[in-house]
Amino acid sequence: MRLAVLSDIHGNLDALRAVLADMDAQDLTRAVSLGDVIGYGPDPEACLALLRERGIPTVMGNHEHAMLRESHKRWFNPQSRQAVEITETLIGAATREALAALPTSLVVAGVRCVHGYPPDNLHLYLHAVDDGRLEQTLAHMDEPLCFVGHTHDLAWVRWDGGQLTRGVLAPGVLALDPDCRYLLNVGSVGQPRDDFDTTSKYVVYDAGAQTCEVRRVAYDAGPVAERMLAQGVPETFARRLGTGH
Repeated sequence: MRLAVLSDIHGNLDALRAVLADMDAQDLTRAVSLGDVIGYGPDPEACLALLRERGIPTVMGNHEHAMLRESHKRWFNPQSRQAVEITETLIGAATREALAALPTSLVVAGVRCVHGYPPDNLHLYLHAVDDGRLEQTLAHMDEPLCFVGHTHDLAWVRWDGGQLTRGVLAPGVLALDPDCRYLLNVGSVGQPRDDFDTTSKYVVYDAGAQTCEVRRVAYDAGPVAERMLAQGVPETFARRLGTGH
């Protein structure tokens, strides 16, 4: 069984379509989204609709959470909050109700899927967690593997029961040791923050082979960035798409 793991689409419909086309080319029929389908990008409703159309379940991210109550915006810095407030104008009441029903975590194909940090945290960044807490989390996690997003960076954490190691989840195939436990950060489809690499990222988990493959997908980000700027989204989020803005 192969599972495509997507995260942080952030209203970028062009990037999502490119990733789905790459999935289709590999005959990947099962997928999961780790949240933040909305935010920053100009097409939050269309991205959510496309996931529903494709039957791709998603967990709640912090940007979805922010749509539900004013107090939920306290986690955001001023620039991100400005983008959140723009997103609020782009979604309707029915979408808001659907977001409120999203789960904070899922278990798919025997692996845990959460936006921020297991078991179901929406806001905690993987890179902010010290080794001691990581060891405790991995020791008590019901599943041997957990996928997270939120940071927009590719990363892995491995624990063999005694030693914890961390690294960058590089493009290509990572072999998973069946005697170890892992947290894997799958990067971002629609708002990459990798140095010098602005392609969309997602991960393919092969449960039988016990491997994870990072897929990089190029697309024309120029029109997306232009629409973001026209809607008033801070320029820094358009620049992250690698368009020179």
